[in-house]
Amino acid sequence: MPSTAPVDDDTPAQHDKAYLRRLLSARNQMPGCTATVDAAIEQAFVRRVAILVLDMCGFSRITQSHGIIHFLAMIHQMEQAARPAIEGNGGEVIKQEADNLFAVFAAPEQALEAALDTLRALDAMNAVLPPERALHVSAGIGYGATLVIANEDLFGAEVNGACKLGEDIAATNEILLTRAAHVCLPPGHYACVATEHHLSGLHLQAHRFERCLFERPLGNMSPHGALQP
Repeated sequence: MPSTAPVDDDTPAQHDKAYLRRLLSARNQMPGCTATVDAAIEQAFVRRVAILVLDMCGFSRITQSHGIIHFLAMIHQMEQAARPAIEGNGGEVIKQEADNLFAVFAAPEQALEAALDTLRALDAMNAVLPPERALHVSAGIGYGATLVIANEDLFGAEVNGACKLGEDIAATNEILLTRAAHVCLPPGHYACVATEHHLSGLHLQAHRFERCLFERPLGNMSPHGALQP
């Protein structure tokens, strides 16, 4: 039995799920190589990123009143509004799952600006849409070491925090940040209020975005550059 895990030098840059599965299989089959495999996984997949989770509001009410196809069309419109806001602020959409959109950024400020730009884009859409097609989202933002599988999935404690904040706790048009994301915002730029939440036995400390402490120009895009792998 070989003493080291079979790691291909040319595949980590792909960050794909097939490569991750090969590494996890090697880890399970060769317990003595755990440290080597873990290092390969971290090198290929773990990135320190800000995570933005957008959740469409009103699923049960809208589907009951207008049907699932109507709501699917609304999800498509939400993505049309959110994707330019995300990419324009240096973000990368990782996946869309049901009525949720997941994206990563280099810094929490970019994720927050993308959420704000998304809300502004939705407001513009809602101004010309009939009430039954009005689009609303809630948002959760986290920041920390995250395992990112390109264009497929992401895992980590801050991902879980952002999901719970965006999907389960945030109200309509509300943006909640984990403590780790909030502490890394540039000082003096945003007003946020500390909040505490208890969900499924977990105690979550968060911050609710209140307002910008500077004037955001129309079409504002964060000055940060694109994400680095």
